[in-house]
Amino acid sequence: MIFSWFWTRALVPQRSVTLSEFRRACAKTSRKPALNGDHVSDRSRTGICGCLSQASARTWVPRVPRIWGPGIARTPGAPSLRRLCFCGKGGIARASISLTLVLTTLAIRAQHFDGARAYEYAREFAAIGPRWPTGPGHVKAEEFLRAHFQRNRDQFEEDTFTADTPIGPVQLSNFIVRFPGRKPGAIVLGTHYETNYPLRNINFVGANDGASTTGLLLAIADRLRAESSQSRDKKLEGYSVRLIFFDGEEAIQQWSRSDSTYGSRHLAAKWGRDGTLNQIKAFLLADMIGDKDLDIQRETNSTPWLIDLVAQAAKKFGYQRYFFQQSMDVEDDHLPFVERGVPSIDIIDHDYGPNNSYHHTAQDTMDKISAHSLTIDGDVFMESIRLIDQR
Repeated sequence: MIFSWFWTRALVPQRSVTLSEFRRACAKTSRKPALNGDHVSDRSRTGICGCLSQASARTWVPRVPRIWGPGIARTPGAPSLRRLCFCGKGGIARASISLTLVLTTLAIRAQHFDGARAYEYAREFAAIGPRWPTGPGHVKAEEFLRAHFQRNRDQFEEDTFTADTPIGPVQLSNFIVRFPGRKPGAIVLGTHYETNYPLRNINFVGANDGASTTGLLLAIADRLRAESSQSRDKKLEGYSVRLIFFDGEEAIQQWSRSDSTYGSRHLAAKWGRDGTLNQIKAFLLADMIGDKDLDIQRETNSTPWLIDLVAQAAKKFGYQRYFFQQSMDVEDDHLPFVERGVPSIDIIDHDYGPNNSYHHTAQDTMDKISAHSLTIDGDVFMESIRLIDQR
């Protein structure tokens, strides 16, 4: 497990309550907790209490290294685990147990997704430019994803196929990354990464529509990679997680059931034939949710219990106002999985700009999306994974 302890602005007003809870938890051990700002000097960096004038009455706490993994946000100046000690006579075992339990609970509660990292990935990806199939930017996008996951030595698969489109046969590629888990079964997260072919001549970079959610999944991969690296068997505690970067979601000519969602239709059919679909516990699709004015709709084709679960995940962080205030029917990459009985949800914000005026225009640029929205998205996706693991 990766521990992170930081104080966000939202938590500052609760600081006195949190410290009171901490002290009460430690009271049973008759130890006085010492935190930064109480009596710990710089010497505590060595793992020894800084109150040397009463050294004989102090209890030494072994140095605990700070562990901050990629994809976990940390506020600068936040106290680290190694800067806490207990004062008192003997009994380090009971004090250490109390410390561990309290810190674990508070760290998990305060841990947030690194939306800034997701935003930076999105910025790099959008900088490739238009990524329409058969175009040079599409090749660069494939190279970007391929190089990223090969560099990180992830379990990476390239699913290349030929789609029958209105302009003839077109070679497309889905990218699949696997993070093994201890439980049998898999949770699948997906997005599309290409841009709209009919808009190829207007410099449509799809900052929100394709790049933002690609950045989100890249940052989620960092988080999953960090979590699995902490275990002895290099596996996640729950189900395996698969990330899919779909190609060909956009229409080549005009949106229809046959001219759209090429990558998801291909992969759902392929996994249906080889039995992979039977292993999927849930499929969560991310689409256009980097918008600064985040307003994720309740997509009515989605599986009801998954909608409720995502709403529960959002409620944990106080994000209810960003989720499911409106309902709409959307045709998207989740439908080929829904139609084959896979529990699926489309997490989508289909209200982009005034009267949706930025959608599928050259105005879909990085200044319209935010790290804050991506932090909200990442928090909810990671909490949804945790809740699905518990089912």
